[in-house]
This record gives sequence, structure tokens and C-alpha cells, in this order.
Amino acid sequence: MPLRVEPGNTVYGNTFRDALAGSSRPLAGMWVCSGSPLVAELCAGSGLDWLLIDAEHSPNGLESILAQLQAVNGYPVHALVRPPVNDTVVIKQYLDLGVQNLLVPMVNSAAEAEAAVAATRYPPQGVRGVGSALARAARWNRIPDYLARASETVSVSVQIESVAAVEAVADILAVDGVDSIFLGPSDLAASLGVLGQQEHPRVRAAVEHCLAAARAAGKPAGVNAFNPTTARAYLAAGAAFVLVGADVAILARSSEALAAEYIGVNGAAGDGDTPASY
Repeated sequence: MPLRVEPGNTVYGNTFRDALAGSSRPLAGMWVCSGSPLVAELCAGSGLDWLLIDAEHSPNGLESILAQLQAVNGYPVHALVRPPVNDTVVIKQYLDLGVQNLLVPMVNSAAEAEAAVAATRYPPQGVRGVGSALARAARWNRIPDYLARASETVSVSVQIESVAAVEAVADILAVDGVDSIFLGPSDLAASLGVLGQQEHPRVRAAVEHCLAAARAAGKPAGVNAFNPTTARAYLAAGAAFVLVGADVAILARSSEALAAEYIGVNGAAGDGDTPASY
């Protein structure tokens, strides 16, 4: 007889939605952008609450995402995956791989949020194609009643990262099946005409406006904030989850620090001065 398994394997519950609902504190996470299962596993054992495996701006395809999901499986951490686009076919492929937690980028309206949710639901509630017998998501039909229970195993977070999305945030939050929103200050800064200025007062005000809207709607909101002071300010403003670092950024800044320490900025032996922290 085949092994019968249940979805979900973390200490917090089956999905990131469950983790947010069951936590008494904000959840801290980091980006995993290298495409490396080994790096993903290293990060999974760090003690952070969640990881974001990124395929929008990182070298990740279906095979590398699958390998990273397998690498972090069994660790007490939630893996969110960001597809490159809000697309029904791409989302279907991610779900069939076993992605349980989606972070859908560039959602600018309630209609786009509804499309993202519909892509995660089987008919008649949505438009997800049926291929569970072939899919890791259902453990090849080893999860009992997967088709009837699939929506319970998936959480949907959508990114607010444009002026249009900020203006529509209340409508986006009202979409049934949107479990949380996530603020992207980098693209939001670009949309506001202050490219590269994530700390600009207009960006901060837009983020805080969306955090307040989420509180009013009774749904969690998260934000990307590598600056510790900014992260703490957003947490104080009600952020329920934050991204506070990235594998590639940590490696880049730490390797630069080693070079500065032992080689020096001009190629000479370092003088022992402590380099700037990342």
C-alpha cells in the first residue's frame, strides 16, 4: 500500500496564512535569490520564520524552484514563492510543483487580485487546470481528497507596488481569497517618481497608508525593509511580516567586508579598520 500523506509539514500549520493567523508576533523572513538549493537550505535552518524564493528578478525556473522546495522541506520555516508574473499558466505550474504560498507581483487592481486567486482554485471556484495525479502538490494522489481540499493548502499574498495599487488597496484587500498584501517600496518609489529612494517620505506615507488599510480590513500586511530602523518603524505601524535581508546581498556585502579588511580599498594590506556593515 502507498504511504498516505498530509499537506504541510511546519510547526506553524499548513500555509503562511495559518502562520500569520497563529503567531503572536510579526514574522521575519529573507529573500532567497541565488537559485541554489544548498543556500536555500542554509537559510531555512537560520531560525527565521519564512523565506521568499524569488523568480521575478532571480535566476529561478521550475526545476530550481522544485529543488529548493525539497531542500527546505522539513525545516520549521514557510517558503513563499514569487512568480515572475500574475499568469494563470505559471501559477498552475508552481502549484503543481508543490508551492503552497504564493506572492504574486504587480497586482494593481481588484480584478488582477481576483485573477490571481482564481488561478489557485479548481473549477467552479477558479480556473486551475486539473493534473493532481501527475503533480507533487498532491504527492501524486497520495494526499487524500486533494482536489476537494486544495484551496486549504494554498495561501495567496499579492504585492502592492504602484500608485494604482495604493489607490485600489481597499478593493484589493476586499477580494475573497487574498490572504495578505505585501508592500514593495522599490517599485513603489519608481511609480511615485522617486526611483531608488525607498526611504522617501512619499514612499513611507504610501506604505503606512496600506498598512492602515490592511488593519481596517482585518488582513495581514507585510513589507520589504532591509534598513533595520525602517523595518522597526513599519512593524510599529502594524506590519505583520517583513523581509529583512537577502542571501545574495548578505554574501555580497560580507565578501566585500572581507576584501576591505584584508586587502584594503587600494589593493594594499588592510589596516584592520572595521568595514561598514551591511
